[in-house]
Formats: sequence, structure tokens, C-alpha cells
Amino acid sequence: MFETFDSKKSRYASVGVVSSLPGELIDSIWYIIDLDLKGLIPLDNILSFDLINNDGHVTIHFSQEGSEVEMGIDLPFGYSYDFPQEVYAYDDGSRQTILLPNEIRQR
Repeated sequence: MFETFDSKKSRYASVGVVSSLPGELIDSIWYIIDLDLKGLIPLDNILSFDLINNDGHVTIHFSQEGSEVEMGIDLPFGYSYDFPQEVYAYDDGSRQTILLPNEIRQR
């Protein structure tokens, strides 16, 4: 078994994410994983983040299936209705990717 979301592994964002979110928000998701989630709870290899409009600014809401832990992080970035409502962070053991729900391959 590998340690999920090890910050020393390669990290990416999908084409859909890069074309729909500013880099600062993508970086913020990685920071949230590293600084707020790692060590708090055991992390699955797929994490869910909702992007919420909080009075014109972005709040990122974390949840994980099977866990009662939820977290909302207010960010200083302006919200846009063009942003996706949800993104996922996926760790396959060798690389980590932030992607849109429609970019996840169903097996």
C-alpha cells in the first residue's frame, strides 16, 4: 500500500481543470491537501472538493466518502459561475491529478 497524496510525487491538473480554474485555485487545492488534510484523517486515493460561492469569493469544501470529516476553506479569490462546481484529486500511486467529474474513467 502506498501513502496517498505524498507531496514529493508528481502532481498534475487535467486539461479541463486548467482551462476552467485559475492556477492559484489549483495550487490552493494542493495546499489544502498538504497543510489541512494530511495527518488529520487517513485519505482515500480520491478526494472531492466543491467550489462554493461565498459572497463573491471561493470556499472550497472537502468531503470524503466514508468519513464524517468535512471542511470548508475560505479563499481570497473571486468566484466565477464559470468555475466547475466540483473537482476531484486522484492519486494512482505514482502521480496525482486534479480533474473534473466528467474526466474520471469509470471502471
